[in-house]
Order: sequence, then C-alpha cells, then structure tokens
Amino acid sequence: MSATPESALPIRLTVDDSDSPSDVIDALFLGRFATGEQPYSHSTSLERVKAGASLLPPSAKVLRAARDDDRSATLAEGDGWTLLVSRWNRGADVTVTATGPELAREVLDRATDGARDEPEPRPENVTMGFWYASPRRGPHRTTRQISSGTWDEVRGNYTAPVARAMDRLMTLTPDDVSGRLLLLHGPPGTGKTSALRTLARSWRDWCQVDCVLDPEQLFNDVGYLMNIAIGEDDGTAKGRWRLLLLEDCDELIRGEARHTAGQALSRLLNLTDGLLGQGRNVLVGVTTNEDLGRLHPAVVRPGRCLARIEVGALTREEAVAWLGTEEGIGREGATLAELYALRRGNGPASVPKQDSGADAGLYL
Repeated sequence: MSATPESALPIRLTVDDSDSPSDVIDALFLGRFATGEQPYSHSTSLERVKAGASLLPPSAKVLRAARDDDRSATLAEGDGWTLLVSRWNRGADVTVTATGPELAREVLDRATDGARDEPEPRPENVTMGFWYASPRRGPHRTTRQISSGTWDEVRGNYTAPVARAMDRLMTLTPDDVSGRLLLLHGPPGTGKTSALRTLARSWRDWCQVDCVLDPEQLFNDVGYLMNIAIGEDDGTAKGRWRLLLLEDCDELIRGEARHTAGQALSRLLNLTDGLLGQGRNVLVGVTTNEDLGRLHPAVVRPGRCLARIEVGALTREEAVAWLGTEEGIGREGATLAELYALRRGNGPASVPKQDSGADAGLYL
C-alpha cells in the first residue's frame, strides 16, 4: 500500500535573513492543509476593502500578525478552520482551510461579508482593468474607476481629420468589428491616451477595456499571455468583448521588431488574427510615437487593423479656437499638451515639444 501524500511529503520550514515575518506566516498557514488535517480550501480577492474591515470572523483567534511597508499578513483560527489574510494597499487576499468544504465557504463568507468597498456609480466613470505580472502572485488583474468625458465633450481636442476618424470608432458596435488591431500613432502630447479613455466610456456597454502595464513581459511570457487571452474575467463574461491596451509599444511594432523583440511581435499578431485569437472576442489597442513609415509592415497590412489613426497636433486655426487667443501658438499649431500648458499660464518657453512630465500624461 502506497504512503499517503502527507506522509510522503514531510513539512520542513527553513528560514534565513532573506525571509520576512509575512513569509513565515504564509508557510505556517499551509501546514494543516498539507498534512490533511484541513483538506478543503476556499479563497477570494478583494480589490478594495472598506476602511476598518478586519476580514476576520467574530470568533477568530489571531495566531500571528505581521506588517511591513507594503503588505500585512494575519493568521487566525477557529473550530475546524484556519484563515490567512494578506493585505496590500486597499486590496486583500483571504484564504480559508477547513475540515469540510461547507465550513471553508461559510468562514470565508463571514470574513468578507460587507468588507468590499464598492464606489458609488457615476455616469462619467468607467471600470478599467489593469494587468501586471506580480512577483508574488503571477499575472494579476486589478480594476479602477476611470473618469472620462463623452466624445462630444472632448472632440474639439483633436484636429478635424482625426475627429472624423474617431467619430466612426466611438460609435462602433460588435457587429461592425472587422480587424482586431487598433493602432493610434503620432507625436507625444497629442491626446492618444485621452482618446482611449473616452473610447472605454463609449464602448462600456459591450466591451471591457484592460490596460497591460508590462506589455514587453506579456509577449515574452507564454503563461502570462495565455492567462489574459484564454482566461475569463468578470468584465468579459456573457459574450462581452475585451480591448487590451498596450501603450508606447514602439520597440514591439517598429520595422526591426522581429529581429530585436524575438517572438514578441509574432505573438502579438497571433493574438489579433492567428490561432490564439480564434474564438476569442479580443481586440488589441496599441499606441506608439513612431511614424507610420517606421512600423513593421505586418502590423499595418490591410485587414489586420480595425482602425489606424495618426493623431497629430491641432492646426493653428484650431489651436486658436481651442485656447481663445493667439498668444503662444506658432504657425504650425500646437499639441493638446501644449494647449493645456498655455491655458495654465505657462509661457511658450515652458512648453517643450516632448513633455514627459506628470501633467502631460493624460494627453499622450
């Protein structure tokens, strides 16, 4: 007769000066599950926890508690169960092991009851997801409420040809989708990011918008890519589409990308119209500061792009109408970032052509 799993795998805990108290708590929590004393587990993640919520059932006995600069961990127990709470910023992971599945579920429900902080819905807000690869947790998605004006409110921020192209994009429906790649290119400060926020609001009834914070890692890590492409999220259930935003991906899609980025470009193209994208309601939006002529021809070939829009500066006439004065506006017009800087009272010498500061970030 073969040995039981718990006897075949003895538990040893070895720590050194690289381990933190939180690491010790994580290891201690697994003991009863590994030995089979509490063979059932349930867990959940809360993106935002209400201030003052302990995430502990009323009968919990705290065994260990640790806190550092960016994380805290609490180990607690009760009759037949053990609970681990890991908190960071406003979010938390809660995991329960127990002697039975119903008990594990019951304890988890009592621990998290009323603890989730749900922001008041506002018509100008849209829920946007943010993906990143966490060293502790692997591919992870968090959400935030992003405010954005309607397209009618922000249309004047764009030069006439761009505005006309955006008119068609903002009113797109799932039945109109032809091509899976959305490409916005042009100089910094012209409003590409602002346009994407408005697009998220315009499409929120049928499309979940997720921003990938580390696109280079996404396309160089097959597991990360599969997690995003194949996995289901709350925001993309029931046939909803998903738009993955990859900002400032110059190295990924420029002409020499296949040589410098290895398989990354191939995987991006496979996600848009290859086998990986088949049967998935996934669109990919890419912003770049590169000129169209420097982009890889495979990226811009006919039939691949849902839209390919060059977002440029406003003409002098449009810029004067936007600002209400000619002061500070040159003969070639001005970018959106430059106009906002002028509106705040900065002189022409204070408005660099490529402003990478925090104030320019909303208008990239």
